[in-house]
Amino acid sequence: MENCGKIYLVGAGPGDTDLLTLRAARLIETAQVIVHDGLVDDSILMLAPADARLISVAKRRAHHTMAQAAINALMIRLARSGQDVVRLKGGDPFVFGRGGEEAEAARAAGVTVEVVPGISAANGAAAAAGIALTHRDASSIVSFVAGQCKGLAEQDWAGLAGKGRTLVIYMGVKTAPMIAEKLMEDGLAPDMPVAIIENGARPEMRVLRGPLAALAELVEREEVVSPALIVIGEVTARNDQALAQLALEEAQ
Repeated sequence: MENCGKIYLVGAGPGDTDLLTLRAARLIETAQVIVHDGLVDDSILMLAPADARLISVAKRRAHHTMAQAAINALMIRLARSGQDVVRLKGGDPFVFGRGGEEAEAARAAGVTVEVVPGISAANGAAAAAGIALTHRDASSIVSFVAGQCKGLAEQDWAGLAGKGRTLVIYMGVKTAPMIAEKLMEDGLAPDMPVAIIENGARPEMRVLRGPLAALAELVEREEVVSPALIVIGEVTARNDQALAQLALEEAQ
């Protein structure tokens, strides 16, 4: 389409400006218009030019100020006016970020789209918490699940978690009691180690640990708030004490 701008679906990573990709940082620093979600940290938005137009659509759990269809229409309208649009999303746009829907809508409207991947919330938060999602001695399979999806209770959880597996649950704070109950109903041991990572890779990050059976109590007692990830699996129990013991055994 002649004189049409381009839409860049950009992953902002877990929140730290140092964890932006070079491509993401360059696009933000030269942006005309940035359409951003509520989880994008202010420090990242401060990289934008002083004259850039910043539009918050505040898409986060329970704080949707603009419907998805309206966001799609906004980006397309801006691009058709000749402006390049940086659509800035926390984590990676194609991992529970609805980036696929936005890309499809833009391309159907004849607007060129470029996807700039970001460090996903799972990778960034787990790394910041010192949790290896895979480990030769503990896990060779990782599953990502959105914890707020409709029909979650009917989900077949068998095989998602257990020995040799890691389960990462996005947006699962409110549904944690149901998730824990369903996992145990489907055979997962009540003492399976669990970690909750709140505000992963940010200065205010908290890492809370406990057994699966106490997940709901842990969330309530510690007043966990979003954004938070729930990681379930043996990898979450590989703390400093366990690693020190392993090193001692290998040295003998």
